[in-house]
Amino acid sequence: MYQYDTYDQSIVDARVEEFRDQVKRRLAGEITEDQFKPLRLMNGLYLQLHAYMLRVAVPYGTLSGKQMHMLAHVARKYDRGYGHFTTRQNIQFNWIKLDQAPDILAELATVEMHAIQTSGNCIRNISSDQFAGAAADEVTDPRPWAELLRQWSTFHPEFTYLPRKFKIAVIGADEDRAAMRLHDIGIQLLTRDGRLGAKIYVGGGMGRTPFVAPEIKDFVTADDLMSYLEACLRVYNRYGRRDNIYKARIKILIHEIGAAEYARQVEEEFAHVKTLGIDPPLAELERISAFFAPPAFDADAPDTIDRSDPDFAVWVDQNVRPHKQPGYAIVTISLKPTEGIPGDASADQLDVMADLGTRYSFDELRVTHAQNIVLPHVRKADLYAVWQALDAAGLATANLDLIGDIIACPGLDYCALANARSIPVAQKIANRFADLGRQRELGELKLKISGCINACGHHHAGHIGILGVDKKGIENYQLSLGGSGAEDASIAKITGPGFDEDGIVDAVETVTNVYLERREAGERFLDTYRRVGMEPFKVALYG
Repeated sequence: MYQYDTYDQSIVDARVEEFRDQVKRRLAGEITEDQFKPLRLMNGLYLQLHAYMLRVAVPYGTLSGKQMHMLAHVARKYDRGYGHFTTRQNIQFNWIKLDQAPDILAELATVEMHAIQTSGNCIRNISSDQFAGAAADEVTDPRPWAELLRQWSTFHPEFTYLPRKFKIAVIGADEDRAAMRLHDIGIQLLTRDGRLGAKIYVGGGMGRTPFVAPEIKDFVTADDLMSYLEACLRVYNRYGRRDNIYKARIKILIHEIGAAEYARQVEEEFAHVKTLGIDPPLAELERISAFFAPPAFDADAPDTIDRSDPDFAVWVDQNVRPHKQPGYAIVTISLKPTEGIPGDASADQLDVMADLGTRYSFDELRVTHAQNIVLPHVRKADLYAVWQALDAAGLATANLDLIGDIIACPGLDYCALANARSIPVAQKIANRFADLGRQRELGELKLKISGCINACGHHHAGHIGILGVDKKGIENYQLSLGGSGAEDASIAKITGPGFDEDGIVDAVETVTNVYLERREAGERFLDTYRRVGMEPFKVALYG
């Protein structure tokens, strides 16, 4: 994984001291909250319902055991003993004291971590495939490009104050494990005629007006990629709405002028940008790529798994995926126990995962956009030991990609923007479907919950999506069906009138029963919905 050079470390250290002075002035009353707000947001510090929340960046979801131990330390010393992993591959701490925020950032900086640009109208944390460098289906490892994008976008003088926040994802396989087309810019690395390049999608996103990003460029060579992205951002920065926050995202610009016209203007701008020489020299990409060289795999590692323990075998079938290296596997640690809060991990659990990453996965862990943790390089011979350690820590839930693997935002329990609670609904649904046999009978079923229209729980991309709204002071939950954040990306459609908290749990059970009655051999929930349409589900829900 990437390691800071003196330049990286110096800018992070300088930002910490700059923010320390800003906090000091705010506490002394020398600057107002309105003046302080944009400063703290650019350092990932939000003011939530009950306390400050700090969002820490995990660039492209990759971190070391040492960094995960630091997150555990922050959880113990500065929070209430836990952290919350987000759909941006970041981690949030929900109970931060303002006067301690600079100290947290200073401690994070000692392990090459920061909170820079995890908020604000700027390019946010670059996201990527959590299986990068391990998946057998990737054309190339996207992480060197994600790191290059991180360096390009950090403190970019032209894109620090965009019309609205901006999110970029980069993948290197046909299977989209990063919801790439639901980003402002989605980059799919591929080869054509022996040359490495990328297909570019622009204008995706969720929130108030969800869109799947259209294809803007069929192929841009690797040599031109950074200039082309610069051109994409310049056109948006030039024409994006700054007079209306609800129409400020690039998806609205592209919806209004059309993908073809946006692509034409990007090509025009690209021709100019290419004259500026901003594309990095090959030596710089080679320098970055060297940090992502494959680890020292054991070529003689046995390629078999002892499945004699039935509980272990179930976990392997559900949470372990093939690796490109024989004798190795990819392990996903579910942070979705039945009684738990989706995405939460205690300080002790963070330490356990850190130790497992160090010992069994070449000191590397990944955060997924589905709020889980991945050990990307585990010997098959070590899987049983890993499972035993996870089981002892309450981290061996075997529900990856099942209905119990719920994505949920913090909702009204924490967030000042939320209209309804997400966590209790997730817990009630998880309890209703607690039986693992029942979950496995339903098969792949992505359920996602948001507590407000901002869609931090990605409900638009759920096979089953739930949105909490305020209906005359009462929490109400809209049900949507048919969304996907994968390579078959689609936006879920609302079924009809909403439900109360218990009613939405019943509604979820109702639509799963319709699926079981209607499905054909080999169909997922999403496949059956797409084949039969909304009507059978609406009839069952509303009569």
